[in-house]
Amino acid sequence: MDVSQITSLAIFLIALAVIISEKVHRAVVALVGAALIMMLGLVPFDEALVHIDFNTLGVLFGMMLFISVVKMSGLFEYLAVTCAHIAKGQPWMIMMLFVLLTAVLSAFLDNVTTVLLVGPMTLNICKMLKVNPVPYFITEIMASNIGGTATLIGDPPNIMIGSAAGYTFADFIAIDAPAVVIILAVILVLFYFLYGRKMTVDVRDVNEVLQLRATDYIKDKRLMAISVGMIALVVAGFMLHGALGWESCVIALGAAGLILLISRAPIDEALANVEWTTLLFFAGLFIIVGAMTATGVIDMLATWLVSVTGGDVFLTMLVLVFGSAVVSAFLDNIPFVATMIPILTSMQAAGMDVTPLWWAVSLGACLGGNGSLIGASANVVLSDISRKNGYTITFAQYFKVGFPIMLLTVVIAAIYLVFRFPPA
Repeated sequence: MDVSQITSLAIFLIALAVIISEKVHRAVVALVGAALIMMLGLVPFDEALVHIDFNTLGVLFGMMLFISVVKMSGLFEYLAVTCAHIAKGQPWMIMMLFVLLTAVLSAFLDNVTTVLLVGPMTLNICKMLKVNPVPYFITEIMASNIGGTATLIGDPPNIMIGSAAGYTFADFIAIDAPAVVIILAVILVLFYFLYGRKMTVDVRDVNEVLQLRATDYIKDKRLMAISVGMIALVVAGFMLHGALGWESCVIALGAAGLILLISRAPIDEALANVEWTTLLFFAGLFIIVGAMTATGVIDMLATWLVSVTGGDVFLTMLVLVFGSAVVSAFLDNIPFVATMIPILTSMQAAGMDVTPLWWAVSLGACLGGNGSLIGASANVVLSDISRKNGYTITFAQYFKVGFPIMLLTVVIAAIYLVFRFPPA
C-alpha cells in the first residue's frame, strides 16, 4: 500500500473509532474527516463532490420534507391507534406488525422512505402505551434492510446489479425473495425471545389506548386525503422509476414539492423537521469512503476477496456473501458493489459462470447493512429520529444486537445459496 492508501484508510478507521466512542457527534466527525481528505490532497475538492451520492441525499432530503408535511395531517397518530387496536394493545403483537410492515414496504420503497413512514407511527404508539421505542426501532432497522433485499428496487445495490447483469424485477423475486422470507421467519422468532417475551405494559394503559378513537387524531382531513394519495403516487414512482428513466431523488424531491404546493403547508415548519445532521453525516461519509475508492483501497479489498478463492466459483460465492456483508456493515455498500461489478463482468468475459456471484453480492451487501449503526442509510435516519425524540441508540448498543443477527442472516443466505447453486 502506498502513502495515499494508508492515509485514506487511517482517516476512515479513526473516524469510525470516534463515531463508535460517541464522544463527538457523528456528523461533526464525518465533516472533519472529509475536510482532512481534501486538505491532505487525497481527493481534490472537485473530485470529492463527484463521490457524494447526491441521488441518496436527494432521496433523504425529499422524503424528510415530504413526511414532515404528512405529519401535519395527523395520519401517523391515526395509523398508530389503528395498529394498537388491531394488536389489541399487546406490545409484542405491535412489534411483529411493524416488523412485517417495514419489511414489505422496504421491498417496494426506498428503505429511508419506509423508516420515515414507520418511525413516527412507532413513536406515537409507544408513547401511548408508555413503552420504550428503542427495541422497536432496532427491529425496524433490521426489517428495512432485510425487506429491501427482496426486490430489484428495494436497495440501491440491487438496482446496480440488475442493471449490470441484466436481471429483471422478476429475477430478484425468484432468487432473493425466497431467502428473505426464510430470514424474516427466523428473525421474528429471534425477536420474540430477545424482546417480545420480556415486554410488559400496564393493563390500564392498554385499556386507555383501546378506548381511543383513531378518527379523533386527524388534524386536517383535506391534508390527510392529499397525503394518502401522494404516498400511493410515491410508491408507484419508486416502483416505476427505472422504466420512467427518473432517478429516485427526482421522485422524492418532486413529491416534496408537489405536496407543499397542493397542501399549502408552511414550508418553514416543514424544513424545521428535516434531519439536517443526517444529511451532513452522509455528505462527509461519502467523501471519506470516496477517498478509499479513489486511492484504490476498496478495489484492493474487492480483488482480494475474489483472489483468495483461487477462481473457484463456489468458494468465491461463499467468500463474497460473507465478505460483502462484513464490509457493508461499516462501509457504504454502494461504492463496494460499484467496485465488484467490473470484477465480476471481467470474470464473466473470461468464460466463468458468475451467476451465483451476482446473487452472493446482492444478499451479502444488502443484509450486511444491519451489522452496525452506520451500515445503511435507514439505520442512521431512524437512530437520529429516535435521538431527536429523547431515545438515544448508541453504536455499541446497536452493534451487540445487530452484528450477531446480521451474521445469522448471512449464514442463512449462504446456506440458501448452496442449495440454490450447488457446487459442480
